[in-house]
Amino acid sequence: MVFSDDFALLSSDIKSWFYGVKVHLNFLQIHHQLHQSILQRPKRISISISRVPGKYSASPIMSTAGKPVTSLAAVAYEAGKPLSVEEITVDPPKAHEVRIQIKKTAVCHTDAYTLSGADPEGAFPSILGHEGAGIVESVGEGVTSVKPGDHVVALYTAECGQCKFCKSGKTNLCGSVRATQGKGVMPDGTSRFKNKKGETLLHFMGCSTFSEYTVVADVSVVAIDPKAPLESACLLGCGVTTGYGAAVKSANVQKGDTVAIFGAGTVGLSVAQGAQARGASKVILVDINDAKKKYMHEFGATDFVNPTKDLQNGQTIVEKLIEMTDGGLDFTFDCTGNVKVMRDALEACHKGWGVSVVIGVAASGQEISTRPFQLVTGRVWKGSAFGGIKGRSEMGGLIKDYQGGALKVDEFITNRRPFKEINDAFEDLHAGDSLRTVLNYTD
Repeated sequence: MVFSDDFALLSSDIKSWFYGVKVHLNFLQIHHQLHQSILQRPKRISISISRVPGKYSASPIMSTAGKPVTSLAAVAYEAGKPLSVEEITVDPPKAHEVRIQIKKTAVCHTDAYTLSGADPEGAFPSILGHEGAGIVESVGEGVTSVKPGDHVVALYTAECGQCKFCKSGKTNLCGSVRATQGKGVMPDGTSRFKNKKGETLLHFMGCSTFSEYTVVADVSVVAIDPKAPLESACLLGCGVTTGYGAAVKSANVQKGDTVAIFGAGTVGLSVAQGAQARGASKVILVDINDAKKKYMHEFGATDFVNPTKDLQNGQTIVEKLIEMTDGGLDFTFDCTGNVKVMRDALEACHKGWGVSVVIGVAASGQEISTRPFQLVTGRVWKGSAFGGIKGRSEMGGLIKDYQGGALKVDEFITNRRPFKEINDAFEDLHAGDSLRTVLNYTD
């Protein structure tokens, strides 16, 4: 009986042992299946929380990183025609590229210039736009300067920090992407844009901000303070920076200098505020549109001259300006792109030291001319792109100046429109009293 009882107990222990092993094996199998499930999940997911009265609900949204995205865009199919507002496909960024979700973009005269067909580098079909700010959606391999979620400004003047230009310390120009940017493609020679027919669409000035999603080289984008409004920051992508920098950096205007600015648009008025910031004694705006006169005091100009109305019989604008400044100006700035005006701007400079800065872009095939004696006697002709500003190194300082009230930006916004009204924004640009129209993708 003792043996029988011991055997019964042993048999029970063995059964319990086998049952425990079975349970353990089942647990390991479940654990393995769970582990495999986790490994097979997408690497990146986000949670969208939507509110309903009294409760919150959460639903996973698959990340768009590494995938093509559908984007609202304004396509320039040919010169002289309205832009086509439609959906396009934007491919993911490749190595050293950044895909940005543009939130705000503005229309610049350079966009209109290219759309008109006058731009020697203008190519179609393309996505125009180069004054834009937004949020980084994804980055390609090797990108370290920005990350998803960063607030950024797209830069048409790149800054790699490694090329001959960047290392020279003499210019803000950069040679890293110039050859391909001028052809409307990314550094690898291809485009990231296609329309719904599968046709390739070209890039523009390395930015293409007339698409809700755009891809740029990592040397053509800069992260900014997220507290800065994007509708203000977008204007620092071209117009305001181009003019302000031309005065304070390219020309290096000094206290007491006299300045004349030809063209009182956003760029010209930005030159004026730069000259005022440097303490210029006289800042003269020259424009054939009297409607621009109302902006002169707000941006620091002291005088306004309309060459079609304010000249005496037979008097030229050059003679008028020389008369107003006791022999000529220390600095003049052309913001028109008109080669005749460029000559007037040079010849209105003071003999011996006057400097004329060319900012405006002339039409294809146009050439400037003057009598060589104008240069022999000490006048200087020079150019300025993006105000001489290095976008990645110096944009942060401009943002701080704006935030501190030293740099006016918001004052240039005369119209706001939803992006779908982009063709109306081009009409705003040509209106007599308009400066900048900011387009909003979310309206």
